[in-house]
Amino acid sequence: MRVLLCPLNDPGYLYPALAVGRELRRRAHTVTVLAGPRAAPAVTAAGLGMSAVTDGTALSVGHWTVRGPQQYDAVSRAVRRLRPDVLVTSVLCHGALVAAEAAGLPVVVLGLAAHLWPYRDAGRADTCGRAWRLTETLKHYGAVRELAGLAPRHDRFPDTPLLGAAFLLRGHPAMEAPDAELPPAVRHVGPCWWEPEPPAAAPPPADKPLAYVHLGRTFGGTSLWPRLNAAFTGGTHRGVVELGRSGAPEAAAGADLIVGRRPWMSPLVDRADLVLTNATSAPVLAALLHGKPLLVAPNGSEQQVLAAGCLRAGVARRLPEPGAPARELRAAVADTAGDPEVRARAEEVGGLLADGKSETRAADAVESAAR
Repeated sequence: MRVLLCPLNDPGYLYPALAVGRELRRRAHTVTVLAGPRAAPAVTAAGLGMSAVTDGTALSVGHWTVRGPQQYDAVSRAVRRLRPDVLVTSVLCHGALVAAEAAGLPVVVLGLAAHLWPYRDAGRADTCGRAWRLTETLKHYGAVRELAGLAPRHDRFPDTPLLGAAFLLRGHPAMEAPDAELPPAVRHVGPCWWEPEPPAAAPPPADKPLAYVHLGRTFGGTSLWPRLNAAFTGGTHRGVVELGRSGAPEAAAGADLIVGRRPWMSPLVDRADLVLTNATSAPVLAALLHGKPLLVAPNGSEQQVLAAGCLRAGVARRLPEPGAPARELRAAVADTAGDPEVRARAEEVGGLLADGKSETRAADAVESAAR
């Protein structure tokens, strides 16, 4: 079987696709990854073949609302050249969905750690803006489909074209609303965790316990920096901050913060007492896989959905709101790190995720879709 991986090339989307690709290659399938320049080192580290895309922004999640046509062109060219039997892509990579439909190919979608769109049981109250988020997503998907010249669809449920032949969630059912009925194409497989080997570098100083901090985008919301500066000035912990796709650092003089951009997180999460995050999938899953309690401060996009899921599952506390006194912010870090119930629940859910053989289950779904 020939598999074309065409994920978004940002680490939080690329790495789980590479994990699945490695399992498919282990099963003797031919796996090729569509990748731009920034993703090439990770593809090489994963030991997979690559089809190069010169314009890396076409596969960047930061441009997903405007670069769908370029995604469509890039994936379509790769399909004509490589003649795959099945595509594997990321949620929000609409160009790949449309290219698969135009070529008559099955497509498997790797989702996030929680379901973003409405559940099937229509009587359930809309939570975290699910209906609005689906409407906005379909608007951008529809624009790509229209440019591709495909005939109108008439689906019973509006989210159907976004789900592909299988839509794989990387979290756990405990992070969904109670008794939620997911669409039939949607299933939980688990984290599909992979990241490049970290370099042999000096670890952070060990004179204070660590908190791993992972920043997401603000989406017009509130920057975490004022609260980070307060929480880690005169507090119990040192913060090791991963900037991710956020803007320039704003660490205050005197704040006990180590700031950087790194293509890996596991070694630091393993050493940390807790993970403080806006609540995007990669740091949440890393925290749970290492049994670490979470302190969440969501803004937009998936952050509201996933933060609510973490709180519901009992694996997280919420960071005090902007304007909270510094003592409350420092206490939130110390209390979350020392909360035995949150830690025990994080270890429990993390154990379930680790035992789920996620790459195996995801690869099974790809093979089933191609039959």
